[in-house]
Amino acid sequence: MKTFTYVITDPLGLHARPAGLLVKAAAGYSSAVTVATDAGKADAKRIMAVMRLAAKQGMTLTVTCDGADEEAAAAGLLEFMKNNL
Repeated sequence: MKTFTYVITDPLGLHARPAGLLVKAAAGYSSAVTVATDAGKADAKRIMAVMRLAAKQGMTLTVTCDGADEEAAAAGLLEFMKNNL
């Protein structure tokens, strides 16, 4: 299991467009991917679950990847977040 944290820098937070892109990026890995905030936890491969987090600028996301390609998933999703959130 690989875990990392990321603080949202986008002024709009994790709104619809980047949430959709995050789900698409997470779906590209066979590992289970979860995203958590202080408000809750979500399956990163389900758009409605990610949107329910209502993550805003300045909030910390904790991403956990667990599975066969967890190393690649964690590295890829961290890079995605740096470029999109």
